[in-house]
Amino acid sequence: MPNKQNAKKALRRSLKRATRNLEVKNTYKMAIKTVKKAVVAGKNEVKEELRLAQKALDKAAKRGVIKKNTAARKISRLAKSLRTTKK
Repeated sequence: MPNKQNAKKALRRSLKRATRNLEVKNTYKMAIKTVKKAVVAGKNEVKEELRLAQKALDKAAKRGVIKKNTAARKISRLAKSLRTTKK
């Protein structure tokens, strides 16, 4: 455990940020899973699920949970999987 006051505060901030980051990460991972399941099942609302996943990934990138290019890559791959199943 930290002894100094600023180290205690840093630990509190770190724990708070870690829980917030985990929440954001879980949100975008669940969105990706729902898109993948919808693509495999061939559901009609795949475009809406893709839009929600894109929103979650962009938010995570904006907040610094993941990098911008990582979010772009994941969005691109989801859109590509959607296009290939339509053919």
